[in-house]
Formats: sequence, structure tokens, C-alpha cells
Amino acid sequence: MAIRVRAGAVAVSALLVAGLAVGCDSGQDKAGDDGKNTAGPSASQNSPGKAAPSTPSEPVLPAALTGQKLDWKRCEAPVKAEGSYAKRPGGQWQCARLKAPLDYRQPTGETIGIALIRSKAEDGSKRIGSLLFNFGGPGGSGVAALPGSADQFKKLHSRYDLVGFDPRGVAESAEVTCRGDREIEAAHRLDFTPDTPSEEEAYIDNSVAFGAGCAKKSGRILPHVGTTNAARDMDLIRQVLGDAKLHYLGFSYGTELGGVYAHLFPRNVGRLVLDAVVDPTADYAGHSRGQALGFQRALENYFKSRDISSKDGTERVVKLLDRLDRKPLPTHEGRTLTQSLALTGIVFPLYSKDSWPYLTQALDEAENGDGTRLLIMAEAYNSRDQTGHYSTQDHSQRAISCADTKGRVTAAEVRSRHLAEFTKVSPVFGPYLAWDLAGWCADWPVPGESDTPEVAAAGAAPILVVGTTGDPATPYEGAKKMADELGAGVGVLLTNKGEGHGAYGNGACVTRTVDAYLLDGTVPANGKTCS
Repeated sequence: MAIRVRAGAVAVSALLVAGLAVGCDSGQDKAGDDGKNTAGPSASQNSPGKAAPSTPSEPVLPAALTGQKLDWKRCEAPVKAEGSYAKRPGGQWQCARLKAPLDYRQPTGETIGIALIRSKAEDGSKRIGSLLFNFGGPGGSGVAALPGSADQFKKLHSRYDLVGFDPRGVAESAEVTCRGDREIEAAHRLDFTPDTPSEEEAYIDNSVAFGAGCAKKSGRILPHVGTTNAARDMDLIRQVLGDAKLHYLGFSYGTELGGVYAHLFPRNVGRLVLDAVVDPTADYAGHSRGQALGFQRALENYFKSRDISSKDGTERVVKLLDRLDRKPLPTHEGRTLTQSLALTGIVFPLYSKDSWPYLTQALDEAENGDGTRLLIMAEAYNSRDQTGHYSTQDHSQRAISCADTKGRVTAAEVRSRHLAEFTKVSPVFGPYLAWDLAGWCADWPVPGESDTPEVAAAGAAPILVVGTTGDPATPYEGAKKMADELGAGVGVLLTNKGEGHGAYGNGACVTRTVDAYLLDGTVPANGKTCS
């Protein structure tokens, strides 16, 4: 489909830059090559001045699960590392599988395996406990992502066991699969902003077929992959690891997962950090509208850095996309760059300011008739390798998103209610994200749980909420909403004035503040700003 938030935030942002450098150089040497996020799990919201709802009762798990002993074994690499950016973790890493209920309503029934990876604290004498990570998506593999980004967490590693996991429905944890590479390739070449009845029919038919494929291939797990169940898995992980409280660092979608955990288990909250924050008050359409705003803002900031006006820069990109809608561009390897793939290629480098020079090169080349560099970036974003194989992150992402949100929008509603509004917010990204409303969960085989996630966490320890003013994928406004929704005395807002998706590791002030909180328990003043 079109634009979707990719797993990673800080952990992947640096790797994206490396991937662009390698991928683009490789593309030249070889004559070419080659999020929206979720709404969420439960309905009510804790608005300012409104009494926080009571904590929901949770199923009592049998001792066979809470008391299980994990069989940790040294692992040289993730069994199924997604994408091109996972690195070999080497001998410091151990892997294990946790048993969790398939259906928490039947806690003594069938179980699934949750894949874990860890590296023990380097200074065992000062060990605090385990630090659990989620790098976003939804659909991102923590087993793959953590080893590849562990160098960014060396200070935390001194006193924490670093622990990553594949959430249910992802990679080695009962992975959702829906279709093969040929079908994925064909889908990526559809027009994501249909202009004719036949294009619209093809777009919607593809979406319906995707859901049918998920039901056929992954019907057993599909009803149980939502964020609420992933949060319950996190508390089971906490218990089995022997931690009295959950210490957690969540990025992007991982912030929603962390907020839902805090709502379900406020008394078990230890030191939680949420970075690149999903707006918990945004419904299905609201989230997409927010992303249109965020990506447009990032694009305009990019043009501002080049002394190009927002108006002129936006018109330039729209002109290029319109041209591609009429006639795709050739690339060095013989594949073509379509309008939809070009849009995806533009999105990719907006995640990190360090990647902006690649966007400059790609736009210049595309305007001169060469779509190679934009195609390379699109295919990196779409997790396509050089053999034409795609990862299944998109499958997991969609399954989790559609299990979470009740939002279902028809093509007629897009045309009549959303298209003009979204296009006004962003002439570049708005049309894609408006049509995505109709395509993402079209005729989905599993009903969504709620309109918005519930994150009110009265009684929880302080939770550090980090928002970046120029974040394209999870706009800064969402961080303020999350801090408010967590509740007075719980949500602590830290503002990072800057660009990019995720702040930790990308600025000394934010990194120092987060480290002080996680390592020493030092809670910054609510509203602190890092420049």
C-alpha cells in the first residue's frame, strides 16, 4: 500500500542512512536495482478534567505460564531477520521462546511462541533489570532490530539486560503471512490515487484479496494479534524474566504499545520511555490526516533547508508525481518508477534529516528522466531485496492495525468526505493517505477492537514521553496528547526541537535526559525542551 510508518525510529534511522548510501551507490555501480500506523485497542479516552477509567481486570494466567523457565541459547543471528538492515549480533546474544496464550480469554488453552533475544547487562554488580524494546511498525521484529542497533544503547547496556521480542503475528512469533512476492510486486505497481473507475476497482479488489489471503494463510492467529494482547505478552515477559516492574523503551508504534501496557498494568510500570509518539486520541481517519500534516511539514522543512519556498517545492513535487502518473520513468535495471513508488521513495528519506541529501539527488535525477534512485529508496522502504523478495512486515503491520481499529472507510466516503480535506493539508501526501483509508482494511476478515487506544494510567510511575517537533510520521502534537492522556503526574513531556522520526541517540540533550531517567530514575521537569 502507500505510506505506512516503518519499524525503527531511532534504532533504524541511522541504519536507513547507511542503507541509502549502500543501496544508491550499489544501484549506480550495478546500473540500477534494485504509518499511518494504528488506531488502537480500546475505546474510551481520558480527556483533561475527566475522571480516569478504572483499570480493566486481566485474566489470571496459570503458573505453567508465569513460572516457565526460558531455555536461553547463544544465537549467532536472528532466524528470520527482516529487511536489509539487521546485523549479525555475534556471541553476546541469547535467544529463547516464551509460551503465551493464543487467546487470553482462554489462558489455559492453546499457546503460541514469542521469540526473544537478549544481551545481559555488562556490569552485573549494578544491574537494574531487563530493558524491553519495541522499535515500531507495527510489525517490526525486535529480534532482528535490537542487535543491529545495540551500539546506540551501550550506556544503558551497562546496567540493563537489553531484551528484544517479536510481537505476536510478527516474524518468529506466529508470523502473519498473506501473499507471495509476485502478488506483492503487482500490488506495489497499482495506482494508489485512482483516477478512473477501473483504477479504483483494481485498487479496492487488491485490498480485499490481501485480507482474504491473510485469512487463508494466517486465520488461526489473525483474531489475536492486536495491541492489547501484545501488551499482555509484555507483562508475561516481565514476570518470566523475574522483574518486579517493566522497564521499557518504545519507539513509534511502540509508544502506543507502551501506553496500552501502562493502562492495563499501571502498578507494574517501572521506567517507561515513549519516543516518536503515536497520538492516542486520533481515530482511523484522524491518524492518517495527522500523517499527511507531518510528512508535508517535513517536506517543507527539507525545502527550507535548501532555500526553496514551501510553495515552490511542493509544486515541484506535485508536478513530478503528475508526470509519473501519466508515464512512469525508466531506471537502470529496466524496472520502471511509477507515481506510487516515487511517492514512497520521497517518504523514505524524510524519516531522518541525515538522509535529506539523498532526496535531493533522487529528485534531481527523476526530473532529468532517471527514476533509479527514487526506486531504490522506495524498494528499501517496501523491504524488497535485490532478488525481488519482500519481507512480511507489511502483512503483520496491516493485520495488527486492522485488528486494533474499528475504522472502515469506503471509496465513496473517500471521494465525498476525505480527499479534498487531505489534499488541502498536503498536496503531495494527502491524496495517497486519503485513499489509503479505503484500501488498508477493506473487507477485513477480523473486526477492529475500538476507535482509539486507551492509555490512561492512573497510579502508574512517571512515563517519559519524547516528541520531536519535525517528526514526519508521528507528528509532535501526538506526544502532547499522549502525555495528557496518560494522566496528571504520569505523562512527562520532553520536547525535542529538531527533525526526524525519533529523538533518542540523535541529540545529546534528549539522550542524556533519557539515560538519566532509565539509569538513575531522574524524572525531568514536565515540559522540558531540548534544542
